[in-house]
Amino acid sequence: MIKRNLKTLIITSIVILLPILAGIILWDKLPEQIATHFNSQGIADGFSSKAFAVFGLPVFLLAIHWICALGTAADPKQKNHSNKILTLVLWIIPIISLLCNSLVYAYTMEIPVDVSLIMPLFLGAVFIIIGNYLPKCKQNYTIGIKVSWTLNDEENWNYTHRISGRIWVAGGVIIMLSSFFRLTWLPMIIMLLMIIVPFAVSYLFYRKKNKKS
Repeated sequence: MIKRNLKTLIITSIVILLPILAGIILWDKLPEQIATHFNSQGIADGFSSKAFAVFGLPVFLLAIHWICALGTAADPKQKNHSNKILTLVLWIIPIISLLCNSLVYAYTMEIPVDVSLIMPLFLGAVFIIIGNYLPKCKQNYTIGIKVSWTLNDEENWNYTHRISGRIWVAGGVIIMLSSFFRLTWLPMIIMLLMIIVPFAVSYLFYRKKNKKS
């Protein structure tokens, strides 16, 4: 997987580190303490040093990017990964890096940005994209709903991911809509349901199938 996608890995790694260039250009205009975390209302509630904000955040995201790539490459069933799934895995962190660092710099430079609107819209869009891919995801150990019931039964895996795809798409739509109505408490509840419900669906399918057998 690494050799086959080495060019993409190099390109995505460069994209992740691009905000460092912006930080160097803006260095003299940036304060010593920069807001790097925002609450659900879009209010800054966490600050970091200028050096960490400019260099540390992109490097941290780069490390996560390579951990995800190496973990996917080490999957014994990596041949089951479709090109679309791999593209999603390889580009999600670069997009997050560009968006999050852009918001940090914009907020620091006092450019009007509505974090409480932008982030739910982004998260919702990501969940919708993932939801569309889930039904196409074949059995593997790194991507998808990975519990013993799905990993040991291809029928359970396919059923769980078909239902989960619909749940994630619906959840993504609700999260995007919540941003316009300023329902800042809703995305967290929806995300919890998007995790819990697929596991419950998988287990109920497992129990039902076992009763029949």
